[in-house]
Amino acid sequence: MDVVTLVGIVAALFIVISLSEPLADWSRLPYTVVLAIIGTLIGTAAAYLVPYGRAVTELAPGVEVVAFSIRANVFLYVLLPTLLFQVALGLNLRRMAEDWVPILVMAVVAVVLATFAIGLALQPFTPLPLVTCLMLGAIVATTDPSAVVSIFRNIAAPQRLTRIVEGESLLNDAAAIALFGFFLTFVMLGVPNPTLQDALVGFPLLIFGGVATGLFLGRICLGVLSWLGRYPLAQISLSVALPYVAYLVADQVFGVSGVIAVVMAGMTLNYLGPGRMSPTNWTNLREVWDVLAHWAGALIFLLAALLVPRLLGDLRLHDLFLIVVVIVAATAARMFMLYVVLPLLTALRLSPRVDRPYRVAILWGGLRGAVTLALALAVSENFRVPTDVKRYVGILATGFTLFTLLVQGTTLRWIIARLGLDRLAPIDRALSNQVIAVALQKVREEVAETVRNHDLTHEIVRSEAKRFAERLDGAIQKAEVADDIPDRERITLGLVALAGRERDFILEAFRDQLVSTRLAEQMLADADRLIERTRIGGRDEYRVAGRLSLAQGRDYRFASMLHNRLRISGLLARLTADRFEILLNLRLILRDLHAYIDTKIRRIHGRRIADLLHELVKRREDETQAALEGLRLQYPGYAEEIERRYLRRTSLRLEEREYDVLFIDGLIGKELHTTLKQELAVKRRKVEARPPLDLAVQKTELVRQFALFAEMDEDSRKQLAKALRTRYVQPGDVLMRKGDTPREVCFIASGAVELETAGQKFRLGRGEMFGQLSLLSHQTRRTQAIAISHTTLLVLDEARFRRLLKRSRKLRSAVIESAERRGLDAAALQL
Repeated sequence: MDVVTLVGIVAALFIVISLSEPLADWSRLPYTVVLAIIGTLIGTAAAYLVPYGRAVTELAPGVEVVAFSIRANVFLYVLLPTLLFQVALGLNLRRMAEDWVPILVMAVVAVVLATFAIGLALQPFTPLPLVTCLMLGAIVATTDPSAVVSIFRNIAAPQRLTRIVEGESLLNDAAAIALFGFFLTFVMLGVPNPTLQDALVGFPLLIFGGVATGLFLGRICLGVLSWLGRYPLAQISLSVALPYVAYLVADQVFGVSGVIAVVMAGMTLNYLGPGRMSPTNWTNLREVWDVLAHWAGALIFLLAALLVPRLLGDLRLHDLFLIVVVIVAATAARMFMLYVVLPLLTALRLSPRVDRPYRVAILWGGLRGAVTLALALAVSENFRVPTDVKRYVGILATGFTLFTLLVQGTTLRWIIARLGLDRLAPIDRALSNQVIAVALQKVREEVAETVRNHDLTHEIVRSEAKRFAERLDGAIQKAEVADDIPDRERITLGLVALAGRERDFILEAFRDQLVSTRLAEQMLADADRLIERTRIGGRDEYRVAGRLSLAQGRDYRFASMLHNRLRISGLLARLTADRFEILLNLRLILRDLHAYIDTKIRRIHGRRIADLLHELVKRREDETQAALEGLRLQYPGYAEEIERRYLRRTSLRLEEREYDVLFIDGLIGKELHTTLKQELAVKRRKVEARPPLDLAVQKTELVRQFALFAEMDEDSRKQLAKALRTRYVQPGDVLMRKGDTPREVCFIASGAVELETAGQKFRLGRGEMFGQLSLLSHQTRRTQAIAISHTTLLVLDEARFRRLLKRSRKLRSAVIESAERRGLDAAALQL
């Protein structure tokens, strides 16, 4: 095949891809099913015409029939890494982390279960050994739920359910391909079969080696991306190379799973990339990858479908029975996961509740596609695989794939309609009425402004105003019918609208470069959770979700543990700086929501509902302010630096907007506009650098604020700050236990602590200390100390505390006073 012919074939494939999308929309079929049908038809026609190629050329001179052939390596090394990398790049990892248990179970456990179910079901009816049947099970175990995911998005299915299905689709590909590679070594001739020890050691090494390789290469890529910050096209080009480098290095150099490495590299870039690239560059990179993945996915389906006639060339009647066995076994394994395992996870509160209609849709939407065909082709091309194995694998994998595409795929939308999933829920219908009413009122105001500005004909204005008023009155009546929307639902509708507006404010702040991409994604994830939980649980879930966005999560607790126990403070400093910035932006956004309630929501739901929404938002605002004040106490001065940075970024954005307006109005030329923008870019790079949070400096500031150390000179305070250890604790943490041997004294820099001794409880706050009495009396502790808020402690060991006690008269007085308050004899203390 010459270059001209190859270019023509590629052009023809892209024409087919471009026409398949509108054809899928017209036929109401999933896009991948249309591609598979077209590819199968083309492959069938080619298989029929190739033997008569010479006759066709004689009848039509200049027309040459070419035998089109594609190898499995094209799928595995060219197209599959692109598709997997983009899926990993597009996932909302922060939200998916909340559902990692059901995602892993539905992906990995489901693949293993389907592999063994299909293998054990096939083995009695074929002459193949069990390990070959298991390899076939791994080939057909991977699902491609893109069709059901796209339909779920169109019918506004629960976002959490859609995320679980998306996460499953990514990880089950990786798990199935890893299992396939493992079983293939048993099937190939001339290759020693792995022992049980090899399996127990080699398979985990295959998986974790791929994870380590992808993570390592992803971090290297992130470092280079940061260095290429001024060259957006270079950044995109490097990201295109990353999945292929990860696949080749893992597969060819280290002998581990290349697919796992690609997925891990994509997830690493997804999680850390927004913080290393500018918002514009990150957005452009994601858009390029969306296009690349669209092409790769379409080509995988189309090219794989072209091979269907070749793989089914030796189909026999008994093979149809075996295909039915595979269908039944795969369906039974999928049903077990959906109707036994998933409800069990729900009962254990590890997974959201999935209603029966959605389970049926997921079951019927578990289509098989190009990955299955590519793996079957890889077996058929392997010269070490016996001929009979090649035949069975090619026919059964292809037949099962065609069944899922042509039977399940073509009826999936009908099944969803029969389940009633394509109909709006009552709250969604009410919400649509609200949106229409608010939108039409806004349109009326803008039309009235247009009429005043353009002096239109009076008769036309009057007739159009009358027609529009009728439509507006009808929309308002639908939105205000009290019987349709009880107060509880009205509150939910208002809160959903508020959460949606909060999300819009975050996007506006991101577009105005007032918040970085990484923090914007975290805030958007919190806003999505707020919307999702509010739609399900109303006012109560709105409060819970709002508090979750303020909570210090597992990452923060891990960072605190590293700081408290290992003195590793870098992660804690970064997360704390992020928390400062998020709380500051969230406080500003919540304040802006009050105006939205008065201008939009009050029109539809009335004053009483609006006042209640004001109260709920005000409560979140107070909680946010309290969290921000707590950070101010822990890190004095840093919040002010963050606020200054915010104001500087705002002023630069407003300045840029003014330059753009002047350029559009023709008051300044392109050269001057470009120069001004370049100068602003230099200033913005300086402002973008977030002030570092130095925990050592913050500790010195905390020591300076203690009244106990007021009499000390500055040098002594600095020396004391070096001796003190900072410990950050969560509410409920036990700080000291009864019966422990006293070895340290704690000073409360911020927060509050409750002490319990002899049945009595005392509360201590900022500037006070505890632990000194038992230490000085050489007795085991009789007091238990528990943190009752987020608290910062400054801890001093016994030797240093005694030296400090000798130097500080004020500290000795405080110790004596605390002993007298507890009814202890101060003379018994060794001061």
